[in-house]
Amino acid sequence: VSSHQPINSIEKACMLRPLEAPFRYLFGPGPSNVPPRVLAAGGRPIIGHMHSEMFGIMNDIKKGIQYAFQTSNNMTLAMSGSGHTAMECALFNIVEPGESVLVAINGIWGERVAEIAERMGAKVHTLVKTPGGHFTNAEIEQALAKHKPVLFFLTHGESSAGLVHPVDGVGDTCHKYNCLLLVDSVASLGAAPLLMDQQNIDILYTGSQKALNAPPGTAPISFSERACHKMFNRKTKPVSYLLDMTHLSNYWGNDGKPERTYHHTGPVSGFFALRESLAILAETGLENSWKHHTEVAEYFWKGLEDLGLKLFIKDKDLRLPSVTTIAIPEGYNWKELLAYIMKHHRIEFAGGLGPSVGMLLRIGLMGYNCNKANAAMALAALEDALKQCRMSKA
Repeated sequence: VSSHQPINSIEKACMLRPLEAPFRYLFGPGPSNVPPRVLAAGGRPIIGHMHSEMFGIMNDIKKGIQYAFQTSNNMTLAMSGSGHTAMECALFNIVEPGESVLVAINGIWGERVAEIAERMGAKVHTLVKTPGGHFTNAEIEQALAKHKPVLFFLTHGESSAGLVHPVDGVGDTCHKYNCLLLVDSVASLGAAPLLMDQQNIDILYTGSQKALNAPPGTAPISFSERACHKMFNRKTKPVSYLLDMTHLSNYWGNDGKPERTYHHTGPVSGFFALRESLAILAETGLENSWKHHTEVAEYFWKGLEDLGLKLFIKDKDLRLPSVTTIAIPEGYNWKELLAYIMKHHRIEFAGGLGPSVGMLLRIGLMGYNCNKANAAMALAALEDALKQCRMSKA
C-alpha cells in the first residue's frame, strides 16, 4: 500500500464550494466592465497557440492594434501579460546596461519605469513634477541636451492624476537628440487622440482592460523602424527571455521568416477577447470613440461641479477623458466615501495611486462603461455618500 495518502484538508473543502464573483460597476481607473460580446469571445473553445487559425487571429489583432495606434509599423503585437509586461518589454529590449534613460515622472507610471530601468542597470535621469503637473517641450529638450539618453519615457494618460499629456512635437525633439520616444497609453487609448506615426512615437503600448474593455492580461505594443534598428543591433541579449523581441517578433510573424517557432504559450482566450474588443473599436471608429469619451466626460465634470466638488486638473484640455480626478472634499475621509459607495451602490471608485494617494478620488468611465446613464449613476452615488459620510467635528 502506498504511503502517499492525500489528506482531506480545509483547503480541499474550500475548493468544493462554487466560485463566487459579485457583479460590480467598475467605475475606477480599470479594469472596466467587459461587454457580453467580449466575454463571449473569451469563452469560445480553446485552440492550440501554434495552430494556423490562431496565427490568423494574431494577424487580425496586429491589424486592429495598427488601427488603434494609427501606425503602419510592422513590429506590432500584443504581449502575454498586463500593461507592465509591455512596459518591461520596451525597456528590456531597447536599453542596454549603462545606457542613459530619461523618465518624465508626474505620477506612478514614470516612477515604475524609472525603477525598472534602474533594476536593469541603466543610468536613470528624471524630470519630476507633482501629480497633475506636465512638462513643456522646452523642459524636455533641455533635459535631452543635458543627459543625452537613448530613450525618453512619457505617460500620455497618467491615470494616477487624471492628466492627458500633450505629445505634439515631443517625438521630433527626441529625434533631434538621437533619442527614442516611449509612450504609455494604457489609460488613454481609444479615449483621447493619439497618432503614433504622425506624432513620431517610437514605442507605444497600452493595456487591454481600460477603454478597450477586454479582460486584463494582454498588452498591445508597437515599435517604429528606428526603435527596431536599436533593438536588433544590441551588443548584449535582453535580460528577459520571455520578453525578448527576437523571439516575440517571430511568434507574431513579424520577422519575415517563413515559419513561426515555439517560444511561449500565449493566452489564447485572452487573445480571442482582445481581437473582439479591437473589432468593436474599429466598428465604432477612433474619432467617434474620442468624441464620445469627451462628451460624457464633460457631462460628468459639470455634474461634479454642481455637487460642489473640485476637479483635480484645473485645465480642461489636460484632463484625461477616461479617468476623472476629484480633490478629496474637506470634512471627509476618502476611504470611508469609497467603502460606502461600494457597499450601498456596488460601484467601484478609487483613491490616489503612488504619489497621488490621499490627494484625490479617481472615477473611470471607459469604453463600454462610458455613457451618460453611468455618469448619472456615479453622480447619484457620490451625492448620497457626501450626505452620509461627513466626518463629525470632534
